[in-house]
Amino acid sequence: MSTKGDKRTFRNEDLILKVTENIDPKKWDEGKYEAFLDELCGYREYQKEAIRMTLRFLLGGKYVNLRALAKENFDDNPELQERYGLWGGMEKQLQLPDQLACSVDQATGTGKSYVLYGIALILLAEGAVDRVLVLCPSNTIEAGLLGKFKELAGNSALRDALPEGVKFKTPKIINASESIVDGSICVENYHAILENTKSSIRESLKGKGARVAVLNDEAHHVANESGTTPKRWKEFLEDAAYGFRMVVGVSGTCYVDDEYFADVVHRYSLRQAIEEKFVKRVEYVDELPPAAEKPEEKWQLVYKRHIDWKKKLKARGIRPLTIVVTKGIAEAARIAEELEDFLKEWEGLKSDQAAAKVLCVTSAAKHQPNVAKLRVVDSPASKVEWIVSVSMLSEGWDVKNVFQIVPHEERAFNSKLLIAQVLGRGLRRPEGWTGEEPVVTVFNHDSWSNRIKHLVNEILEIERRLTSTVDPVSPHNFELHNLDYTRDEDVTTYAKKGEYKLFEDGYVDLPTQVEAEDVTVGFERAVTGERVKFKTTVQHKTWTVEEIAEQMYQKLKAIDEESKEETNPKDHTHYAKKFPLVKCEEIVVESLKRAKIKGGKVTDDNRQRFWQSLGTLRRKAAKRVVYKLSPKALVPLNTSARQVESCSAVELRRGSKTVFYSSGCAITLVDEQKEFFREVEDPDGDFRGGREDVGNAVDFKTPVNLAIADGTPERKFIRLLIARENAQKFDAWLKNTPVGFYWIEYAWKKGNKPKRGEFSPDFFVKQGEKIFVIEVKGDEEIADPSADNAKKHEYATDHFSRLNQWLEMAKIQTQYQFNMISPRNFDVFFQKLRSGDAWGFRSALDVAMTNAAKAEN
Repeated sequence: MSTKGDKRTFRNEDLILKVTENIDPKKWDEGKYEAFLDELCGYREYQKEAIRMTLRFLLGGKYVNLRALAKENFDDNPELQERYGLWGGMEKQLQLPDQLACSVDQATGTGKSYVLYGIALILLAEGAVDRVLVLCPSNTIEAGLLGKFKELAGNSALRDALPEGVKFKTPKIINASESIVDGSICVENYHAILENTKSSIRESLKGKGARVAVLNDEAHHVANESGTTPKRWKEFLEDAAYGFRMVVGVSGTCYVDDEYFADVVHRYSLRQAIEEKFVKRVEYVDELPPAAEKPEEKWQLVYKRHIDWKKKLKARGIRPLTIVVTKGIAEAARIAEELEDFLKEWEGLKSDQAAAKVLCVTSAAKHQPNVAKLRVVDSPASKVEWIVSVSMLSEGWDVKNVFQIVPHEERAFNSKLLIAQVLGRGLRRPEGWTGEEPVVTVFNHDSWSNRIKHLVNEILEIERRLTSTVDPVSPHNFELHNLDYTRDEDVTTYAKKGEYKLFEDGYVDLPTQVEAEDVTVGFERAVTGERVKFKTTVQHKTWTVEEIAEQMYQKLKAIDEESKEETNPKDHTHYAKKFPLVKCEEIVVESLKRAKIKGGKVTDDNRQRFWQSLGTLRRKAAKRVVYKLSPKALVPLNTSARQVESCSAVELRRGSKTVFYSSGCAITLVDEQKEFFREVEDPDGDFRGGREDVGNAVDFKTPVNLAIADGTPERKFIRLLIARENAQKFDAWLKNTPVGFYWIEYAWKKGNKPKRGEFSPDFFVKQGEKIFVIEVKGDEEIADPSADNAKKHEYATDHFSRLNQWLEMAKIQTQYQFNMISPRNFDVFFQKLRSGDAWGFRSALDVAMTNAAKAEN
């Protein structure tokens, strides 16, 4: 672990749970299976060590469950203590604490199936269990594991390497279509555990879990629960009706989003696999040219990198594959069509020829036949070069000829789990590769490069934060009220009369253009940090002078036709008569001449400039849109429902935010934040400018454990809220969250453009049946009110006026007053509050905002 400013950085290898080697050989003698492990794993020592470590935990007799192993490690490992704060923080992260459960982290492409088979067979051979259930997340993986396990079970050399006297030498490899009998390894898609599914699992294993080992392939599916079905996987493992004791998960992506698993006993990382040459090297984009911002031109870069690999690999007889990874089925189908069109244009292909090169693989019914084609895309007979995929390719696909991966959108690449899954599709090395190490290119957006670097470098960065939460049973909670609105548009139209002046200079001002732009894509090699450059050319789409002139002329004609609908002849336009096709061509030629553009071609960027020069002509009228809000229901809510909010160490260190707290705050924080809070509490520490201890908890009349002030005005206001002479005069107060709890819709103009937004007033102060709603701003707003804040004030004032009317109709005595206050009037407001005379108070800022709104309207 290291400290970088206000973050704590942990290496995954320091979070691994160590299993003691002090094992009584009478209970478990791992040495007698060494010959078997040598035959099974060959020179892949990491596979042997993963099997040894797992069996030592399961069979060594030193641990009653995962909780015992984790507690031993937490007590002995300062990194775990720093990472989780207290033991309770780590304990909450354990997936199956009451079972002999653990995870093995093994990089994709390094042979997880051998580890699974080795663990399963030794448990059967040793007589530790009678049956092994291997669960996996898809039919693709199930088919792959069944084939591999049957191959291994039929290997006579492996059987001969087992010690004499073992209980089982040749396991029966089945799926759940057969009864799971003693001595069998059942490999099945986890959907077979569902109650409404016809399979033998439930019937064969109920009540027998103590003698069954469950191995989960791609175990991150158990931890990353989403939807109903994945949750059933974990529920099945915990179900007392089965009583499973031994549960082992194997995955190359041991993450819950960005968080590393808390139960890993062995790790063979992607970095190690690259360094030891068991998988391809990885290079990823760290610098893209501006041309890549256009989709069509980014496709050119991806295509040319694909062609570059094709040329380099031709002598090896390898046809490289490029995978495009998307987040959803609709996107995958659309991108596959785009790619086919692109290939038709760039390679001069017919539709069927382009379609043969592109394979779209999703869970949609129409794409199911393509799943079978995945098994043969490496073969010389296959014509596939491009695969567009959603999650169907996330695991269980052993193609080795992938040399480029394109995460098409950030949603497919926004966590370590997703990045690891995407990289995993291209890591496997082609059979019989010799010479320079193979490389897979990740054609990511350059802003995502640090995410890949952190994954490969096995880094977990945790930003230190403090979280403000509401105590639901605090005596300082109180009721609030809001209104549910419908929104109606009120549109006023101001007609444009007559014609615009057009092309007064006789040309359109154009920037210099090139039709073929030389560009460079920068790549960084994972692990080594080596930077390489890929130089190529992007061909910009171009148009002839005649095509541009024709487009301009047709647009002018269309505008003239529209104008004929006007009843007043003066509003009819005659642009096409003033600018016939010949005149339009003259304007285009003159524009190119002035920009020193030769060749008579116009790039798409400059075509857009010609188009924009005509853009205002279609504006027949200007519109003014006003949104009218109509209340339709009174909505009660309680301060106990306020969402959490948090602030970071860097915000407290800089003093841009301040936390206010009283005694007892520490016990309300999650374990991971308690160590940081101790630093914040230190009156001589680095955060002394970002914390204020409320000496007497009686004066802290708010239901939150700590209040976060955003900036100096709010800090001054909270200081007055906790001052003894003020706190005695009201019932309670709440600091609102920036979004999500109590918000008011408003509309304003930014320049000439109407905008709509929501704002959340800063404070609610309850005094008897009166609730004062306070929005705090700086003193500078009094002299120069912003249009945005003036509209917030206008809409909020109207809102609470309407709310009071609804409360009166509902015979509810509570009344609300909205004020926008700056520090200049803080003392006056609290003086009025102390005297019970704050109802009707108006600040200098209230007046300034009211006047600004009137001037705007």
